[in-house]
Amino acid sequence: MLLPDNAPAHCAIRVHQFLAQRGVPVLDHPLYSPDLAPADFFLIPRLKSIMKGAHFADVAAIQERVTAVLHSIPKETFADSFQKLYEHCQQCVVKDCDYFEGQ
Repeated sequence: MLLPDNAPAHCAIRVHQFLAQRGVPVLDHPLYSPDLAPADFFLIPRLKSIMKGAHFADVAAIQERVTAVLHSIPKETFADSFQKLYEHCQQCVVKDCDYFEGQ
């Protein structure tokens, strides 16, 4: 299953066709709910905190560091992010799909 956010690149018809051709089930993402995207509440903040203040010589060095950081995250931590996703979805239901952040 895929839970894309509502970024234009994820909403493109070609992307939907590509996923449909490959039988990838896509979950709908409520509008204005960035906290329902694990990358927004789990992955990006983690990367930012680890890489804050670092300087890189080129894009390749950034890619190498990001890859190393991603590989260092235990699988259990990724699994825990799905529990947080569930909790955030519950908050979305309580708020009637209205915007919420970091609660």
